[in-house]
Amino acid sequence: NRTRPYEIEKGSVDALAAKWVEKLKPAVQRAERKEFVKNIRMIVDEFDNIPINDIQKPKVGVVGEILVKFHPDANNQLVSVIEKEGGEAVVPDFMDFILYCSLDDVHRHKILAGSFKERLSSQLLITYIEWYRNVMRSALKKSKRFSSFFTAKHLSSLVEGFVSLGNQTGEGWLLTAEMVELIENGAPNVVLVQPFACLPNHITGKGVMKELKRRYEYANIVAVDYDPGASEVNQLNRIKLMMSVAFQNMKKQKG
Repeated sequence: NRTRPYEIEKGSVDALAAKWVEKLKPAVQRAERKEFVKNIRMIVDEFDNIPINDIQKPKVGVVGEILVKFHPDANNQLVSVIEKEGGEAVVPDFMDFILYCSLDDVHRHKILAGSFKERLSSQLLITYIEWYRNVMRSALKKSKRFSSFFTAKHLSSLVEGFVSLGNQTGEGWLLTAEMVELIENGAPNVVLVQPFACLPNHITGKGVMKELKRRYEYANIVAVDYDPGASEVNQLNRIKLMMSVAFQNMKKQKG
């Protein structure tokens, strides 16, 4: 997503991604950490050096309900739509959702009525996963094109003043945290995707939009419902309007 909108040779980025997917299949089965470290560094290096155009495009974050956010068929090829409209799609890490679910056990014990045993086992799982993610953070920090990402614990701290960590249904507090992360890291344009009438998303997504826009001058957020009965034309028009504002804001910031 970071390089495809700028590729010089059309299809080169997808081809490189496909190459690595095939290469990683046997590596995942072996699950050797040394090989994992080597592969991560090579992946970052190869995407760092693929030829791209030196131009600027507005970054557009994609957040929302887990299926609609990640599945192209569920969101009507949203990433492709953003790229066609002249933007760069930024989709937060799927593993953040797994860690969010684990952190909920920690917060349940702290502020609700969760068990200490579940808290301890979840903390051990988080530590183990973050140990691997630290390899990725290190490689990304050394790259020339990519930015690194926060730990799950830091993400949870971003929602202070917006929502409580007791919001644990669906995407819960993670939805708000991802929007704050995107806005603070160069992607002030955000598409909030959700199934029609998804109550958790209305609370921790739509419910915090006004406050996000108040705190961040260039926050440009649009909520889009994806449902079998929803109008695809209406979805597209809302995204086009958001992209229009994104280009206007980018010009203002340059000026």
